[in-house]
Amino acid sequence: MWKERKKTYLQTKIKETEEATGSGSYVTLTSTSAKPSGKAASLQSDLIFEEIGRCIKEMGSQLVKKVNAIFQWDITRDGKMVVQWTLDLKTGSGEIYQGASRCPADTIFTLSDHDFMQLVLGKIKPHRAFFVGRLKVRGNIMLGQKLEMILKNHAKLRDALCLTGGKNGQD
Repeated sequence: MWKERKKTYLQTKIKETEEATGSGSYVTLTSTSAKPSGKAASLQSDLIFEEIGRCIKEMGSQLVKKVNAIFQWDITRDGKMVVQWTLDLKTGSGEIYQGASRCPADTIFTLSDHDFMQLVLGKIKPHRAFFVGRLKVRGNIMLGQKLEMILKNHAKLRDALCLTGGKNGQD
């Protein structure tokens, strides 16, 4: 094994025969500092993502036709990412899952759990949060408008928001 720039070359040998196998294999090492820290217990945003999941099960194929995009949320607490959620409205009948996007996300939102709840509850407008630095967006920012329309129009999601509204959206 040896390192060439950012790649590590691996060569394995069979112990009994000392024959080389898997020669020419390279592994690219990446930093793990951007990974969620595992402190994602009891985030208020989890309730919203679960309700979005129920919405997808009911009308996912319709949403895929309307939106055709993949969104990823990097939810933070105290400046550190604690959980990622991906909403895939591009493939199949759509899905939402915890974790980084399996395919390249069209839009990635980074914000705190508190700010996410403030946005969803309508206490702060998305463009205002973006301009004051509480919401960071990478990728196609215009796709966020399609997402906003979907979140506003779904009645069950509204009911879930009313249930969490009494907590004032604090981390």
